[in-house]
Amino acid sequence: MDIEIIKALCRRGAVQYTNHLLIRILQRGIDIIDVETAISGGKIIQEYPEDYPYPSCLMLGRDRKNRPLHVVCGVSEDTLWLITAYHPDANEWESDWATRRRNTK
Repeated sequence: MDIEIIKALCRRGAVQYTNHLLIRILQRGIDIIDVETAISGGKIIQEYPEDYPYPSCLMLGRDRKNRPLHVVCGVSEDTLWLITAYHPDANEWESDWATRRRNTK
């Protein structure tokens, strides 16, 4: 996946908000502007090239309060599909917010 394509799609408003995203950000108290802010300054931390109907990725960015924000998005030929967004949990992620903690059980 190409981060520059993702950012360009977001900048020009070629974005589709899935129902799942809208429900989750409402539940989590996340503003759509924060999702777009995280994308514009973010980086890809995981790729899911086999996802259907479009390849997707997990991005790490920052919201307007500089808190880490994860955004899952899919990319079609001309549209950025926003799938979900959440503030990562420190119990599940290392301090870089990009590395999952290993299960120590």
